[in-house]
Amino acid sequence: MIRFRLALAALFALPATAIAQTTPQTDPALSEQGPYRWGIGFGAVALDSPFAGEGTRINPIPLVLFEGERFFFRGISGGAHLVNGNSFGLDAIVALRLDGVDAKDLGAAELARNGIDRALLEDRDHGVDVGLAGVWRVGAGELELTAKGDVTGTSDGYELTARYGYAIDIGRGQLTPSISVSHLSKDLANYYYGTRDAEVARGVVDYAPGSATVTSVGLTYLRPIGQRWQLLTRLQYSVLPGALSDSPLLEPDRDGVGSVLVGVSWGF
Repeated sequence: MIRFRLALAALFALPATAIAQTTPQTDPALSEQGPYRWGIGFGAVALDSPFAGEGTRINPIPLVLFEGERFFFRGISGGAHLVNGNSFGLDAIVALRLDGVDAKDLGAAELARNGIDRALLEDRDHGVDVGLAGVWRVGAGELELTAKGDVTGTSDGYELTARYGYAIDIGRGQLTPSISVSHLSKDLANYYYGTRDAEVARGVVDYAPGSATVTSVGLTYLRPIGQRWQLLTRLQYSVLPGALSDSPLLEPDRDGVGSVLVGVSWGF
């Protein structure tokens, strides 16, 4: 069957912590390849958005997966294996950053309580990142380091992430607890969490958080269903530093974000 981890690589490339303004990297448990190179499936991610008045955000996730000897495509990310050894791998990656938010999706009353008129805000757009991802494998554990930056001129920022996960076999399934730390550059954090110059010129409060570090913990469970299907689930919680949680675009006193991802895929 297509390897659980491959399908989850696509699922977890999506913004489970969009509210932390980090598009998650491939989970450290999700790097091996099974007998099937192609996979299709669907899933959904639900996250408790900290943005003022947005509430729970639920996004459907179409999964289209390909894992070749040199190239790969995993949902919203893809790339090429530059080094593909048993204990170390290095990939060149291209990934969508789906951290954008439409101003109309925020609550006018909630923003007003923060001193902001929603009509004066601009949308925060999605972007495209390009970078490198290196993985070190020792036994059941994997350490992944990723560096990627915006190439669309959306934020002109970059993100550095270190993630570690350890896979534990439980019956027919596999449970992988993980922890990650992501550094968001000043431009990246300011774009998604701060107020824009054009907004300030209209009378919106001037807020720029500067660079920030977001810590996340996750729990992944993978289980086969028959010969080709697999069930994919993940829980994740991200801690927002004060520079981000103090943003007037967010609900007051929100210092953390939880998310749940569920999906199934079929390999061929």
